[in-house]
Formats: sequence, structure tokens, C-alpha cells
Amino acid sequence: MDMIPAWVNGTLTPVEKLEVHRKGLRHRAVSVFVMRGTSVLIQQRAASKYHTPGLWANTCCTHPLWDESPAACATRRLREELGITGLHPVARDRVEYRADVGGGLIEHEVVDLFLAEVMGDLTVIPNPAEVQAVRWVDLYDLTAEAARWPDRFTPWLRIYLAEHSDRIFGALARV
Repeated sequence: MDMIPAWVNGTLTPVEKLEVHRKGLRHRAVSVFVMRGTSVLIQQRAASKYHTPGLWANTCCTHPLWDESPAACATRRLREELGITGLHPVARDRVEYRADVGGGLIEHEVVDLFLAEVMGDLTVIPNPAEVQAVRWVDLYDLTAEAARWPDRFTPWLRIYLAEHSDRIFGALARV
């Protein structure tokens, strides 16, 4: 049972992950974007995920464990979800959002955003329990795709692109 940091009556408390989403509790999260130039690596969530299965999301996202730092969490999930090692994501910002993710579940996250830049090839070995596909896409094209076909993308990725692009991608968001 995964216990994640959530605020209950104003106090950060370990709460079981599914309970957090059923109750829509405000909780900590981490999102990572791996970039190669102006292209971002995105993932299609596995069909077996308990919410938003089959939708495209940023490179990886998760909830830190109760006693885990956001930076350690970002590195861990790159390895666990995508088999990516040797990258050191850099903290970009922190944002908060609330979104209905279907099935009576709510994401109300305080998200530490991370960016990792790669040059050349990157070995990606998706964990089939987490990810069914990956692809590189130009940031401009991704933003246009998410606006045109929002039902193909997770609510949080749409929010990041529409409301927080400058905070995540900096000058790349204005290219």
C-alpha cells in the first residue's frame, strides 16, 4: 500500500494513494519533462492504470513516498517507468492544480516540476505496467495537439501546457 504525503486538516500526513484520489485531498506530486532540443519525451499511460489509462502524459509523473525528496522521486520514477538512468532532473518550479481524472477520482496536486535535457540518443525501456508507448514530439506540436485533441492527453499535461509552459520550459516555450 503506497502512502503518499497529503494535507489532512492542514497537516501533512501519510495517506493511502487511492484514498487521496477518492477524497480529492491536496497532495504532493512530481512531474518530469525530458527534453532533447525543442522535443519532449512523452508517454502513453498503460491500459492497466487505475486512472487515465491510455492517455498521453509528460515524460513521467508520480507521488513521492512519505519520506522521499522530490528530486529523489523524479530520478526514481524515470528509472521505474522508463528505464532511464544517469539523468539528473533539475527543479523548475512548483504548481498546484485540481482536476477530475474520471471514475470519481480527483487529482489535487502540489507538483514539483523537473526538467532534464539530453543530447543525442537516450535509452528508454518502458515498464509495460506503467507505459504502453513513448514518443518524442516538438513542444510546439505537442501544445497544438493537446489543444486540438484534448481527450488524448491527461488533464495535468493539458494544464501544464496551457497554464505553466513558461515556468516549465522557459525560453523553449516561446520558440
